[in-house]
Amino acid sequence: MAITSTGVGSGLDVENIVKSLMAVERRPAALLETAATGMKSQLSTYGQLQSYVSAFQDKSNAVNSLTLWQQTVASSSDATTATVTTGANAAPGSYSLSVANLASAQTVSSAAFPSKTHSLGAGQLTIELGSWTGDPSTFGLKAGASSVTVDIAPGESSLAAIRDKINAAGAGVTATIINDSTGARLSIRSKDTGAENGFKISATETEPPIDGSVGLSALTYDGTDTYMKSNQAAENAKATLNGIEIESASNTLTDVADGLTVKLLRKTTSPLDLSVTQDNASMKTAITDFVTAFNDLANFISTQTAYNPESKVAGKLQGDRTVIGIQNQMRSILRETSSASSKYTRLSDIGLEVQKDGKTLAVKSAKLDDALANPAELRKMLTSSDESGAQSSGLIFRFKQMAKLALGTDGPLDTRSAGIKSSIERNAKRMEDMETRLAASEKRMRKQYQTLDTNMAKLNALSSYVSTQMSALNK
Repeated sequence: MAITSTGVGSGLDVENIVKSLMAVERRPAALLETAATGMKSQLSTYGQLQSYVSAFQDKSNAVNSLTLWQQTVASSSDATTATVTTGANAAPGSYSLSVANLASAQTVSSAAFPSKTHSLGAGQLTIELGSWTGDPSTFGLKAGASSVTVDIAPGESSLAAIRDKINAAGAGVTATIINDSTGARLSIRSKDTGAENGFKISATETEPPIDGSVGLSALTYDGTDTYMKSNQAAENAKATLNGIEIESASNTLTDVADGLTVKLLRKTTSPLDLSVTQDNASMKTAITDFVTAFNDLANFISTQTAYNPESKVAGKLQGDRTVIGIQNQMRSILRETSSASSKYTRLSDIGLEVQKDGKTLAVKSAKLDDALANPAELRKMLTSSDESGAQSSGLIFRFKQMAKLALGTDGPLDTRSAGIKSSIERNAKRMEDMETRLAASEKRMRKQYQTLDTNMAKLNALSSYVSTQMSALNK
């Protein structure tokens, strides 16, 4: 009978023998697998560290932003009469505002017609933008404007069709139909407010209405109420700011002072106050956000480099010189002073105090508020970029530079991460080579035991034959 399984011929438990021997052979591979797991975990932790440093850099940049220190906020003593906003270059100051007149758009309306389907006949309407002056009124064309002709063809001369054609013409006016118990009236209004955005309408009739009533001439406006009636004149806004008379085509006074925009809502009976102040709230938020990011980074590093003697578990970055270097830099800057400001030299001077753990900061709100009352000196101490001397630059500027170098291409974090990746790749190659060798060893081992099994089977067969022969001779 042919032997089909190793160990059958010899009676040896070859499969378990091979497994046991291969387990010994695989011990170095197991060590490589453990090392790979550790390095991958370390690389993941480095990714987290880079995220923390990046967030810290963002908050450092925010404090160092020129825009932050130029931000202002504005308020009005009566927001129902006028509102005020600030933009770039707005300077702190106070203003007295009086509003004599609001800007308005010219509005005219026609006589009542039976319905919006009433036909006015064919022809053209010519609309011109400009201003009305004098008494009797004379019309002057707006600089840069040109007349717009609206063609009214037979079959499309209903009041509704004329409205749609005027709106599609881009003549600087809008038309609507107002309905009431007397009928339908066409209302035309300037798109923009201001005296220069008034309008004049003239008509040319080429075909009268079928019913013989007034045709397109009913929609003319020449400064009188002969046909279209004036409901509201086009006027400029008129106000007084700090005793200076101001006139505007719009009720929004843009850059009426540097960076200051005032929106007029109604006339005043007495002056109201407008104020522009430094945006201390945004500054305080930026500084407290920086402290939060600093503490998050400091705590993460502390956790990942610590050793717990009770659990005997070390942080994934314990002993990592790159991380410890960053930690030492952070702690060093905390202890440093700045000569950029004549008033503040340490972070504690403005309410950013180092805690007992020596690694994190706490914000003393009242003290920070006091420092924010002197933003020029506070800004110098925090953000001065003067690096002419060891103590000349601002303290948060130094943190900004530290984070920039840490995250830079070929910086310590980038270099260390690249090193870990290279170690993982080399380890993977060693594991691959080892698996190849182990597979060859197992194959060789099985072949050897198969040969042993075959030889022992032959010996067993020979022994059985000899025994049989000896028994026969004895008989």
